[in-house]
Amino acid sequence: MNHQAYILTLSCPDRPGIVHAVSGFLLERGGNIEEAAQYNDRATGLFFMRVRFACELSDPLELRAQLQVFAEPFQMRCGLHAADAPMRTVIMVSREGHCLNDLLFRWKTGLLPLDIRAIVSNHRDFYQLAASYNVPFHHIPVSAATKAQAEARQLEIIDAEGAELVVLARYMQVLSDDLCRKLEGRAINIHHSFLPSFKGAKPYYQAHERGVKLIGATAHYVTAALDEGPIIEQDVARADHSKTVEDLTAMGRDTESQVLARAVKWHSEHRVLQNGHKTVIFK
Repeated sequence: MNHQAYILTLSCPDRPGIVHAVSGFLLERGGNIEEAAQYNDRATGLFFMRVRFACELSDPLELRAQLQVFAEPFQMRCGLHAADAPMRTVIMVSREGHCLNDLLFRWKTGLLPLDIRAIVSNHRDFYQLAASYNVPFHHIPVSAATKAQAEARQLEIIDAEGAELVVLARYMQVLSDDLCRKLEGRAINIHHSFLPSFKGAKPYYQAHERGVKLIGATAHYVTAALDEGPIIEQDVARADHSKTVEDLTAMGRDTESQVLARAVKWHSEHRVLQNGHKTVIFK
């Protein structure tokens, strides 16, 4: 019999027997665990788990229905995903294309389990790059007067493409609180600073003013609070007194691309679980 591979993610209040119960639930349905990771956050009393398994029950709707019944007495929040299904993704970008270019290359070469459905931009700069990858490009100008209409059109595209993930790959417009709420948990931003330092605009200029010895990049989930969403990944590059703002900017681009790519990969593989203002990442 053909077995369907799934990824199960869950979080719930910690108590004895959760792993045993999950394993038993899967065994009863012919499930074979291929990979498992767990974490108990003693500060919050929450338990987190990610399991990849193969199962004889190939109907995901039926499996989800049974999982919902199983999860209720544990107060579990569960996610069930087909392991081989690439994640439908929309990328948003402005005029800095290094992260966009990196994501497209990694996706096309099989390094990211994505299905990139569209690129949305408030400028026309990268329509040719999008065309070279055969990805639809949507130019949606944004101004103070048209912001609401522009975001409505952006959301229309995201919904029409069934996007499970929206990547802000140096999209330099602040999203409204309403759009942030609608994209909660499925929008990742790359900020060109090691948050929580140097939030907001021009962080490399702020870093240069302070004479920092390390510059960094932070990939985080988008929330209504600017640059304060749960952090997924960070990295740094070393700097010294001789570096200009332009030097810091050039150095930072590589770090930004790598940090965003790792965050997108982990999210698309369902390895990131939100834990309040933090994340649990099963690498």
